[in-house]
Amino acid sequence: MSIIKFILDLGAVVMLPIIIFVLAVILGEKPGKAFRAGLTIGIGFIGINLVIGLLSNNLGPAAKAMVENMGIKLDVIDVGWPAAAAIAFASKVGAFVIPIGLLVNIIMLATRTTKTVNVDLWNYWHFAFTGALVTAATGSLTLGMIAAAINCAIVLKLGDWTARMVQEFYGLPGVSLPHGFSAAYVPIAIPLNKLIDNIPGINKIEADPEQISKKFGVFGEPVVVGLVLGIILGLLAKYDAKATLNLGMSMAGVMFLMPRMVKILMEGLMPVSEAAKDFMQKRFAGQEFYIGLDSAVAIGHPAAIATALILVPVTIFLALIIPGNRVLPFGDLATIPFMVAMVAPICRGNVFRSVIIGAIVIAVGLLIATNVSPLHTQAAIDAAFKFPEGATNISSICDGANPLTWILLKIMQIFG
Repeated sequence: MSIIKFILDLGAVVMLPIIIFVLAVILGEKPGKAFRAGLTIGIGFIGINLVIGLLSNNLGPAAKAMVENMGIKLDVIDVGWPAAAAIAFASKVGAFVIPIGLLVNIIMLATRTTKTVNVDLWNYWHFAFTGALVTAATGSLTLGMIAAAINCAIVLKLGDWTARMVQEFYGLPGVSLPHGFSAAYVPIAIPLNKLIDNIPGINKIEADPEQISKKFGVFGEPVVVGLVLGIILGLLAKYDAKATLNLGMSMAGVMFLMPRMVKILMEGLMPVSEAAKDFMQKRFAGQEFYIGLDSAVAIGHPAAIATALILVPVTIFLALIIPGNRVLPFGDLATIPFMVAMVAPICRGNVFRSVIIGAIVIAVGLLIATNVSPLHTQAAIDAAFKFPEGATNISSICDGANPLTWILLKIMQIFG
């Protein structure tokens, strides 16, 4: 277990380049080129994390101010994904989740039931979180571990299912996104998008970044859209002029910088992707496989980030009006880009559709997060999690509002 803790403590920016280097060498890439590819990918993730930090550090305080301004009084605190991940890895299931995840992936690759090699070990916490809730609900560690394994297998299949779409929309050749949070919304977004296709009038509305740019010229460019949305969020937070303009510039910076950070990451991925193609053609008659990555590589797309910024005030408003909701959105408002990362390509970048679908899944998600709050709270107690001051009941949007986690939880409770 100390080895697993050591790996987790190193973090993605250290371990991912090592994993990519080893994988590239196995695939037949020259060591020097493999080393450079791994190093470049690590640098790309450093850049992505810096931009995500810029987003979170500016969006979090604005969201908190909006909540206070609207006078929302709810008794379940959204503690955010870092707390949820800490609870997940500190749980009994968390101690076994990396071996479980790797074993599931290896078995599925060997039986050709997946094409995804999931190197995103740190996001195995999503599977551990599901297992922790099941263990808290049933008292059975075995059922918790089974739930984590099933969650892993389903997410791998969702990564396969969406790989072509993700590769084409985001320009990520050879990549899939087996992300426990982002992928969970795919089975919901696809039918909702088809439903919108059949609604006269609404199905004609085109609002992808390219269309917006054509219609509004310079004012429709992603950086300007980020600036405007940031200023709107600042006004809703009742910031002064200085803070509002700073928030606007920060959001414009996110829109401008994130695609460039992803481009650096892709520079490292390209030789690995080409080596993978050659390897599969020589040994497995052209069968392909995908490198499974964190959906952080996708959230910088203008359609995804614009949708997420619009959904921040929408989420707060929904929390206020939805009957039965007890969750106070806060910690995870900055993770909404991850929620819509795989909705955006389903909607072909149509921000209007993505916002509608996003609002629906958030509305349902708040009720799910409310429902699992007692178990979320119990799992936190079992993991010796330190509660925020004044909080007695906690939950999160990521993964407390995750529909896949909730469905697995309910199924396992039948057997518990």
